[in-house]
Amino acid sequence: MIDTNKPMLVFQTDFTYKEGAVAAMYGVVKSVDRTIEILDATHELPQYDIWSASYRLMQYMHFYPKGTIFVSVVDPGVGTSRKACVAQTNDGYTIVTPDNGTLTHIHATVGIKEVREIDETTNRLHGAGTDEISVFHGRDLFGYCAARLASGIIDFEGVGPTYDLNEIVTLPILNASVKADYIDGIFEINDPNFGNLWTNIPLAMFLNAGFKYGQMVNVEVRYEQELIFSDAVVFVKTFGDAATGDILIYNNELNRISMAISKGDLTTSKGLGCGNEWHVRFWRNHE
Repeated sequence: MIDTNKPMLVFQTDFTYKEGAVAAMYGVVKSVDRTIEILDATHELPQYDIWSASYRLMQYMHFYPKGTIFVSVVDPGVGTSRKACVAQTNDGYTIVTPDNGTLTHIHATVGIKEVREIDETTNRLHGAGTDEISVFHGRDLFGYCAARLASGIIDFEGVGPTYDLNEIVTLPILNASVKADYIDGIFEINDPNFGNLWTNIPLAMFLNAGFKYGQMVNVEVRYEQELIFSDAVVFVKTFGDAATGDILIYNNELNRISMAISKGDLTTSKGLGCGNEWHVRFWRNHE
């Protein structure tokens, strides 16, 4: 039976369900304490994509109860000198993760209150035939340590030594910029199931620059310096305000300006992608 007085564990990884990695992590947790509740955020993060791991934590974390423990494992440097850590956020959550950039967005938005390096002498799985294994810290270190925290076997101080917040590894976050009659930004991530693209432009910035719902907006998308897409696109409040097949601009769930095709896939149909190399410019028609 689940113990609702204990914090739940929420997992995100790039492991998929194609083999037994996720099951092994959950088995370790349940071996520590069968009453811990385990939930899945996703196990379909792009392979080795630390940026996506960081962004997705920002996307959903604050919808969970305070005290929830998040286990995020996208770890291309597993077994190397990168730190394995547990971070406490300023708004009351805990993240168990490699310190490889996964804390970037949370550190930049709500902030990290304290971070500790996991002491592998006490908070690593031992005696289960895992001691010589260096390639599965999701099971042997992060999952195991998270379970000990959730069960109350250790408290935050029991994780290991604290270290300076300035030592947290972060990835560069680019900011949008406003000019006289246009805004420059990037497509910083996608909505992979629907082929939508999310920019780094806040809705408030877009509206304050004079863009209005129902308006046709000129759009240019470049990959580095190469022009990939150019057209006038309608700015709508919801997908139903555009006809099927229309390209549209909308405000996404994080209050960021985004683009899509109504009942279509923008990324595949127009050959667009996301990342710091994908620049997007919106400018208004003078009326």
